[in-house]
Formats: sequence, structure tokens, C-alpha cells
Amino acid sequence: MQEDNSLDDTLDIKRPLVVRALRRSNIRRKVAEYLFDISPSYSYTSEIAYNIRATSSNVIGALRGMNSRYKKDESLISLNMVEEKTGGKNIRLYGITPFGKEMIETVKNRK
Repeated sequence: MQEDNSLDDTLDIKRPLVVRALRRSNIRRKVAEYLFDISPSYSYTSEIAYNIRATSSNVIGALRGMNSRYKKDESLISLNMVEEKTGGKNIRLYGITPFGKEMIETVKNRK
């Protein structure tokens, strides 16, 4: 029970950071919205890039962070919006988390 409260507290702290991160990066927002639209399914980076009309490197940056262009602490994975599943040899799939769904709905409702 105590562990659930600490997770909720952590997510409450991240809410304003998530809103800020989604507003600062159009690619980050598009990746999160695409994963929201296809949930509960997961997707490859190349498939995400194709569907949101972005490069794979930009999608990877939005998901995991990349040097100074996409800060790691503002990446969708670090913000608990997206989870990564690995399967087999170098296969990574990405899907939105329940917290990510909640945040996308919040951002969509504010428009």
C-alpha cells in the first residue's frame, strides 16, 4: 500500500513536466498520440516514424532521449508515458502506459 502511494506521488510530480515536455516538442507529442491511438498494441520506431511522418532518429530521441536535442529526463520513457518491451535480438517495441493515456487525454481536452 505504501508503495502505491509513493508511485502516485511520483506521477503527481511528473504531471507538469509531462505537459511541458509535450508542448516543447511536436515530435514527442505526435509519438505519444500515435501510441495512444494504437493502444493496447505496441509499435517499432520505424513504424511510428512512418505514421507520424518523422525520421527514426527523431522518434528515438523523443522516446529515449538523444544528447542535447532531446533531453533524457524529458523523454517519454523517463516521464513514464511510454514503456519499452524488448524481444529477441535488438527488437524494441513501444507502447503507452496508463499514465501516458491519462496525460494525452488531459492535453487533448485542454485544446
